[in-house]
Parts: sequence; C-alpha cells; structure tokens
Amino acid sequence: MTEWSDMVFLKFNGASFSAATYPRLALAVPGLVLPDARGDFPRIWDDGRGVDSGRTLLSVQGDASRNITGAISPNATGKDSGTWLGVNNGSGALKPASLSGNVGVVTNSTGTGASGISLDISRVVPTADEFRPRNIAFNLLVRAK
Repeated sequence: MTEWSDMVFLKFNGASFSAATYPRLALAVPGLVLPDARGDFPRIWDDGRGVDSGRTLLSVQGDASRNITGAISPNATGKDSGTWLGVNNGSGALKPASLSGNVGVVTNSTGTGASGISLDISRVVPTADEFRPRNIAFNLLVRAK
C-alpha cells in the first residue's frame, strides 16, 4: 500500500528507541523501551470496561487458572477401634472411588488424625477468577485519515 510506504513499524521485543527519531512514540512510551511481547498473547486493554479491571496499558499478566477445590471424608466404624471402609461422600472436584474390602484397619487408636483428603490447586499453580494464558494488555486502534 503506497500510503504506508513512509511508515515505520517497530517490534515489541524489548528494544529501546530514540526520542529524537520517534518523538510521538516517546510521548506514548516515555521510558523509551517497547515491551517485550514475544511469546505472549495480546489482550485488548480493558480501559474501564470492568472485565479485567486494574490493568494498565502494556502491563504483563501471568498465566492463571480458576481454583479447583474439593474434599472427601472417610467412612469408619467403631469408636476407639474400627475399620476405615473408604469414602462415603465427596464435594467439589472430588468424588468417592469404588472400593471393595477394608481400606485400612484402626485398632486401639488415640488422638486425632486426618479426617479426609482435600484438593486445592492454588497450593501449586497461580489461580484467578478466569482461566488465562500469560498475556500483555494492548490498545486496539484503527488508523483513520
């Protein structure tokens, strides 16, 4: 396109640029360094909509997943001694497995032990209110004459 022949495009690869060469760009990016967006998904800047509030233009956001939680509780018999029969209920992301026979036998127990098993992925991965890849906030523009 001939009207683009005098335009210069710069890569978002973390490179610095000269304010003398690109004075208008320097007004928008006063640090004189373009963000390094290689390998990141672009995410159009929220700009007050409320979908991704609190973000600033060109800010980088790490990956995250919604938290997945759940719990199971044992089904045991006996007061001070008994047999752990397995799991009788579950919640959230966990459910009882099909078991046969005795899972474990408790005899003459005192004190307390685990009352079940729980799952919480936030202990090992970043979590948020949404599933998202690592991304950078861009402003979507259209050039108009």
